[in-house]
Amino acid sequence: MTYSEAIFWLQGLGRFGLRPGLETTRQLAAAAGDPQRRLRFVHVAGTNGKGSTCAFLESVYRHAGRRVGLYTSPHLVTFRERLQLDRALIPEADLARLATAARGRIEAGTTDGPATLFEVATVMALEWFAEQQADLVIWETGLGGRLDATNIVTPLASVITNIGWDHMDVLGDSLAKIAAEKAGIIKPGVPVVTGAEGPALEVIRAAAARQRVPLRIVHEGDADLAFAAQAGVSLAGRHQVRNAALAVATVRVLADVLPVSEAALGAGLRGTEWPGRFQLLRRGAQRLLLDGAHNAPGAAALAAALERQFPGERPALIAGMLADKQLVEMVRRLAGRVRRVVVVPVASARSAPIETLATEFRQAAPDLPVSLAASVPEALGQTAAEPFVLLTGSLYLVGEALERLTGGGAGEQALNEWRPAAGR
Repeated sequence: MTYSEAIFWLQGLGRFGLRPGLETTRQLAAAAGDPQRRLRFVHVAGTNGKGSTCAFLESVYRHAGRRVGLYTSPHLVTFRERLQLDRALIPEADLARLATAARGRIEAGTTDGPATLFEVATVMALEWFAEQQADLVIWETGLGGRLDATNIVTPLASVITNIGWDHMDVLGDSLAKIAAEKAGIIKPGVPVVTGAEGPALEVIRAAAARQRVPLRIVHEGDADLAFAAQAGVSLAGRHQVRNAALAVATVRVLADVLPVSEAALGAGLRGTEWPGRFQLLRRGAQRLLLDGAHNAPGAAALAAALERQFPGERPALIAGMLADKQLVEMVRRLAGRVRRVVVVPVASARSAPIETLATEFRQAAPDLPVSLAASVPEALGQTAAEPFVLLTGSLYLVGEALERLTGGGAGEQALNEWRPAAGR
């Protein structure tokens, strides 16, 4: 397959939805020679901050001279963002070759049933990182942990950033159930690092005790939190200092296996890049702030970061959200921080209707001007005269905006679409 043919084929796998379970991924990996056995991993799960924590870890170990693979999802503009080595995207030719091999194995009956996009992508990543002889792979879960395709690996450390309300239809209707799913990445002999709090922390603590592994908890007043704050963190917001502290704690836990100097640790924190997370762009004299906050905790962190980084300023807001998120709570967190709102659909079958979203903003702040736009370009046009614009509510929305603002032109956001498989 060519690259474009590979992308088309991968997108077609989306019809199989999201199917929790490890068997198909194990079958695909076995057919590829179990490349995960030739690699070392740090496995990262959690509700918010997974990607940023992965970015901090990748940067630190790269600054320490390691050859570092990075596997994350969703992507913003191009699917190739999901597979990176030393922050270089996988070449189109390599992705096409790996997709061709994966299709051949599936057509040969390697798996007992259809494979999902995420299962196939996960094994493609394993193959590529093994081929490239990565020293370490920073390995982000897709959804949950226990039954996530990424959980076929045995890492050097397991990291659980935090636990909040998200994907309740798949992970469970209580924080304890969600925490139990994320704690499913904990394995015998593998230390655990977490920033979770409250009842969710107790679930993680119990899981670590069952596996008889050390648990490192990063809490307020923690020495690694102070180190991250003092070293300086490239990503804005207090929540990013917490994510950086999780990375610092993980590096210290693994110091005997993967030593990192204090200089490399600090340089890595200061040199981390992670697009779409409190990212400031300029369009002429206009400032555009893009943030992928997609649930209530993310919206709360964004609101706090706005007050800290832009005190007294009230941007215009372009908002688009998915219907299966906590819309009311997200809207409540943001409505008091902005001067006007333009609601826009997200390029997803799960997009919240813009009329519904507009109603929620009007109920949260009756005096707030609210208008509707049928597309991101229309919303950007409506706010063209605004000096400061915030665009948030979904990483899908941020990705579409980035593509239009930067001229990326990949048009691959549809590969982020997923739904529970039939019968789930």
